[in-house]
Amino acid sequence: RRADGAQRIGLIGFSAGGHLAGLAALTPGATPDQAVQFAVLGYAITSMETETYRPARLILLGEGASPELRRSTSLDALVTPGSPPFFIWHTAEDPYVPPEHAYRLATALAAGGVPHAVHVFAHGPHSLGLARGAGQTELWTTLAETWIHEQV
Repeated sequence: RRADGAQRIGLIGFSAGGHLAGLAALTPGATPDQAVQFAVLGYAITSMETETYRPARLILLGEGASPELRRSTSLDALVTPGSPPFFIWHTAEDPYVPPEHAYRLATALAAGGVPHAVHVFAHGPHSLGLARGAGQTELWTTLAETWIHEQV
């Protein structure tokens, strides 16, 4: 907590929670005491514009969501040059949230000149969390830790 003297605040989220963490990190007009310094997203839903993982979009936005609402809740549409750095990881085999979501956000971050790292591991289902025992995908926590320390 900042009230306890924290100098840097980061967010982490997975799947739909990754979408929420991304929205919080990209909040336009956040004051310095509200802003985060980095975000770590795992197999996150980043776009409400794609048809992939439609159930999350329906839960969040409802059946009749307008294209404008879908765009305004898509992380790639919210990236600005002042956005915080992002660490994004995903798996190519995710049957629920395809890696397209990671690529869309990474493309927007690159276009905005926002520091980021993207790792798409070949194997692994959805809902891996820390990915313990999941082969190479298990490395994401080590990679993220190193990346976070580099964001000073």
